[in-house]
Amino acid sequence: MAPKFPTAKLLSGFEMPLFGLGTWKSQTGKVREAVESAIGLGYRHIDCAAAYGNEKEVGDAIKAKIDDGTVKREDLFVTSKLWNVFHSQSLVVPALKKSLSDLQLDYVDLYLVHWPMGYQEGGELFPKDKDGKLLISDVDYLDTWKGMEECHAAKLVRSVGVSNFNEEQLDRLLAVAKVPVCVNQVECHPYLTQKKMMEYCSEKKIIVTAYSPLGSPDRPWAKPNDVELMQEPKLKTMADKYGKSVAQVLIRYQLQRGNVVIPKSVTASRIQENMEILDFELSSADIESIDSFDRCGRFCGLEWLLFHPLHPFAQEFKSAEIKA
Repeated sequence: MAPKFPTAKLLSGFEMPLFGLGTWKSQTGKVREAVESAIGLGYRHIDCAAAYGNEKEVGDAIKAKIDDGTVKREDLFVTSKLWNVFHSQSLVVPALKKSLSDLQLDYVDLYLVHWPMGYQEGGELFPKDKDGKLLISDVDYLDTWKGMEECHAAKLVRSVGVSNFNEEQLDRLLAVAKVPVCVNQVECHPYLTQKKMMEYCSEKKIIVTAYSPLGSPDRPWAKPNDVELMQEPKLKTMADKYGKSVAQVLIRYQLQRGNVVIPKSVTASRIQENMEILDFELSSADIESIDSFDRCGRFCGLEWLLFHPLHPFAQEFKSAEIKA
C-alpha cells in the first residue's frame, strides 16, 4: 500500500501533497523510468516544467502507470511551469496546451510562472546574442498573469501560482490577481532557509514549495570548489543519530516546516530512500540547529541575469556586496 503523505490545502480549495518528485536535470532516456518507478513506489506528486525539456517522457511515464492500473489521473498531482519566452499574455494558453500535449493530460493540477523575468520571444528557449548573452523582453509579469487566469478559466489548470518571485513582486501581483496565487516555488534548504519568505507566504495563505532541497549539487553551473550542502558535517552527525541519510534529514526538515518538497533523482534506490521520511521526526532542537545554518547561500541565483530589470534577487546580491 502506498504511503500517505501529508497535504496542504491551496487557496483554490485543492489538496497538494507535501512530497513529490522533481524532474529538473532529469536526463531524457532516464526520466521515464524514474517517474514510473516513483509512481509505482507511491509518489503522487510530479513536478515538471517545459524548460526542463523532458515533459514528453514524463507524460509517457504517467500514461503508462495510468494504463497499467497503478493510479488513476485523479490520484496524481502534476505541476508544470510557463517558461520565460512565453510571457506575453497571448502566448500563455498555447504554452500550457503544448505542455498538456507532451504530458498527455487534459489538465495540470498546478501551473506556475517559472520566473518573473521574460526572455526574447519567438525563438529558442534560451535566446542569446552572438556573444552568448541572454536576450530579454520587457513583458510585465502582470500581463503574463492575465494569461494564467485565462488558463484557469479554460479549466486547463486547477490552481495557479508562481516560482522565484520576491515579496515585492508578489505584493504587486496580489494587488491585481483575480484568481488566487496558490504557490510560490523557491529554492529552499538549510543554507537558504527562506524564513522571511515563509512568514510572508503564511500570512497570505500561499504555500511554499522548496526546490533544490538537497542543495542541487548537479546544477549545470556548479564549480569544483563550491560548498556542498550534502557534505555538511553537522548534518551527517544528525543523520547518523536518526539512522537516516543526509538527504532524508533535509527532506524531513522541509516537511516539518510545512513546505512542499520535491527532491529530484533518476536513481531507483534514491527515489525509494527519499520517500522513507514518515517514520521519524526531527526534534525541535535539531530543527533550530538546522535553521542556524542559514547563510543566504543561493545555489540557483542566476547572477548572470542581474541586468534584467525584473531579476528577483538583484537587491539581495546588491546587499551582499555592500556587506562585503
